[in-house]
Amino acid sequence: MFRQLTSAVAICVALTGAAWAETVEVKMLNKGEAGNMVFEPDLVRLAPGDSVHFVAADKGHNAETSEGMLPEGAVPFVGKINEELTVTFDVPGLYGVHCKPHYAMGMVLVIAVGDVAEVPEDFLEGRIPKKAKERFEAALGGL
Repeated sequence: MFRQLTSAVAICVALTGAAWAETVEVKMLNKGEAGNMVFEPDLVRLAPGDSVHFVAADKGHNAETSEGMLPEGAVPFVGKINEELTVTFDVPGLYGVHCKPHYAMGMVLVIAVGDVAEVPEDFLEGRIPKKAKERFEAALGGL
């Protein structure tokens, strides 16, 4: 009897573990509080295993990881234009995300997974459009 109860509890815990993960909604907008061509919010904090649901609130946007702006071992993603996308983040660290058509206009997002205390030195290296870099810096200031 005790073994059956223990097995039942273990199965329940395994099945409900995913239910404890959160999904945060991020809107892809033509105009928002921070100006034109934005993700709202532009900084998201997650626990490992949480997800972001990118909502195509306005047409012409996508969400994809920015080259060189994700933790080691994380898998990059590329969403399609005008389509919603849900991504689960299991690897702790900082992720840079942008909208491909509006990257030069500064349409970027920072996702911090786990206990991120510092920005890696090389996070803002590479070819980043000026407006995008300014918005990345502003979002990182909220860590």
